[in-house]
Amino acid sequence: MHQTVTIEEVRENISGIKKKIAVMSGKGGVGKSTVTALLAITLARKGNSVAIFDADFLGPSIPKLFGMENERIGLSGGKFILPETKRYGIKILSIQFLLPERETPVIWRGPMIIGVMNDMLAKSEWGELDYLIFDLPPGTGDAPLTLMQSVELDGVIIVTSPNDLTSMIVEKALNMAKMMNTDVIGIVENMSYFRCPHCGEKSYIFGNRKSMKLAEKFGIDVVAEIPVDPDLPRIADAGKIENYSSDLLLNLEI
Repeated sequence: MHQTVTIEEVRENISGIKKKIAVMSGKGGVGKSTVTALLAITLARKGNSVAIFDADFLGPSIPKLFGMENERIGLSGGKFILPETKRYGIKILSIQFLLPERETPVIWRGPMIIGVMNDMLAKSEWGELDYLIFDLPPGTGDAPLTLMQSVELDGVIIVTSPNDLTSMIVEKALNMAKMMNTDVIGIVENMSYFRCPHCGEKSYIFGNRKSMKLAEKFGIDVVAEIPVDPDLPRIADAGKIENYSSDLLLNLEI
């Protein structure tokens, strides 16, 4: 599959997509893929045509969330035909669909990841989309850098969680976006609080809204706070995240 394509070929193939949004974080384990999925579902529920590019080649999570681990990419006229989610018809592109087995690891160096990522962007049949959401791997390495250079992103959403270590590392992602002249839409704080199922009281069990300090420092907004909800991992683990009833990202302006 890996052949050299130019940035111009990438941009030409995604020119029919109205908005291209990346979801990133400087640190793993903050629920970035879950936020990506919930954002795509929210946009689809509003009547938009949406696709997700699972750009975390070394740890692809999106297929699992949507129950699509056994799906495969089709091929027609030299273009990849992408599988779609069952309920909302969200197109999904993931390296997981090209692996011989679900448990096969991707053991690639940076140049290979960059080349294959651009190949997949340039050779997929995206169609006329309202939104393409990129689920980026943790950190500020090859994948985020490649996308910011190859794709003219309309903005990035930064995912964090309420602890000092995460906030410190997420600052690196914010600074990367600034250095690459990429707009930051805002911060989504995952695992922000726990709501008592009996009285409805909010408890900030990991610390009180630490992302607000980060947002103030960079002059951006905390656009959503996602609570600790036992139902979410249960539904996600079952591959049925489209059935999760939530309006947590409903008011997110992108």
